[in-house]
Amino acid sequence: MVIGDARTRILDAAEELFAGRGFEATPTAVIAKLAKVRNDLIFDYFPRKIDLLVALVDERTHVEEDREVDAVPGDLRGTLCRLAHGLPLRASPAMRRILFREADTHGSVKERLTRLNSELVRRARFALGLALLGARGDAARLEVAAATFAAILLYQENLCQLTGHQIDPEAVAELVAHSLV
Repeated sequence: MVIGDARTRILDAAEELFAGRGFEATPTAVIAKLAKVRNDLIFDYFPRKIDLLVALVDERTHVEEDREVDAVPGDLRGTLCRLAHGLPLRASPAMRRILFREADTHGSVKERLTRLNSELVRRARFALGLALLGARGDAARLEVAAATFAAILLYQENLCQLTGHQIDPEAVAELVAHSLV
């Protein structure tokens, strides 16, 4: 067995358990058991339990910044649909739950979530500005529409986890588009 395999198993186990139970409610012994490693091996890779959470966030969530936006003038709905399908967060559903669950208690997690929100609002505002023909959309309306769109996309994973209801991003795109015309 390669040494890196143990670290990956530890991260996999921590991701599953932190998403389900939360960081504070997950003892390292339970992570070790699920990862099939000795408990002290966790601390060889991650000196403190918080270092494990920070590694998860750093390595398993990536906010893609400064990507071009695919906007078509006059096609607000289509532009937002493409944006929704190109959500700039590369993370598993479990990691998305961890981001929201731990943002209030851990600065590095909050920072990542803040960056994601800012990037998504920026892209939505820019895309709406390109797609909206004429002077129908002033800056304040575009900002509110972009922030609303971003919030719904970001929180949909948590809503689904809590209620079992999945929000259709295309329906959200249509609703926001109609509010601007």
